[in-house]
Amino acid sequence: MSAGSAIAAQGLTKRYGMREVVRALSLEIERGAIFGFLGPNGSGKSTTIKMLCGLVRPSAGQGRVAGFDVATQGEQVRQSIGYMSQSFALYEDLTVAQNLEFYGRAYRLGSAQRERRAQEVARLTGVEPFLRQLAGTLSGGLKQRLALATALLHEPRVLFLDEPTAGIDPVARRELWDLLYALAQKGVTLFVTTHYMDEAERCSRVGYIYDGDLIACGTLEELRLLPGVDEPGTLRYRVETERVMEAFASSRSLPYVRDVTIFGRELHVIVRDDIAADRLGSDIGGASKGIGEVSRIDASLEDVFVALTRGRAKT
Repeated sequence: MSAGSAIAAQGLTKRYGMREVVRALSLEIERGAIFGFLGPNGSGKSTTIKMLCGLVRPSAGQGRVAGFDVATQGEQVRQSIGYMSQSFALYEDLTVAQNLEFYGRAYRLGSAQRERRAQEVARLTGVEPFLRQLAGTLSGGLKQRLALATALLHEPRVLFLDEPTAGIDPVARRELWDLLYALAQKGVTLFVTTHYMDEAERCSRVGYIYDGDLIACGTLEELRLLPGVDEPGTLRYRVETERVMEAFASSRSLPYVRDVTIFGRELHVIVRDDIAADRLGSDIGGASKGIGEVSRIDASLEDVFVALTRGRAKT
């Protein structure tokens, strides 16, 4: 594990009785990176985060966060990190300013530092105009901004965010991600769990945990090259169509089609590598199925995880 890493784990394992919830997990995240952590429910994401935050002691392996050992220096780890939960965990019957004051005291900040940091994070996160408003009356997006503000009060070097944009509108999602980018540019390391593939693709690196095993970790380009993502002898096409379900049914009936997935108003189709784009469009039904452009594409992050999950389920 590199001394310069913000987060590092080697063989991190957690057992409950005879069951291994997380199995020999190893990863390294550099300072200022945005790391996306994905996986199905029950795959071990929460347990991994709890170990890295010093809340749960590992059964085996090692981990360091912000330079501190997660097993033996849990208190120092927790003082060096910020945590933002998926559900709104602040006090709804307190105003925005009172929440900031409360959490500033919880982090044991002095009076002058509390006041200075409250002003700074309120301005940074955009909640400054709402300081006198009760937290429970804020919109979903503003609640998430307030949660982020409280997590930043003590100037943490590492920030853990558990599905930070769950349940908020697309505009608020984009604005929150703009804030996360700004934090990363200032050197804060972000560890983000999400179920949104477009958000995962914004991360500098992504890890995918399945049934306790970290089965993929890397950049999007690295993940696309993993064995099992693209079957040898196949090509992947994007098919634009105005009649998705009809085109989907038609494409599945073609003998050379290996797989078909619906993505909004288009299909992602895997075919034998001797099939040209014009033939695929024609065979699906051409104009009768509202077929538009048919073009070659690389695997998306969702394609990668679907392929890896299916491959793992077969073993």
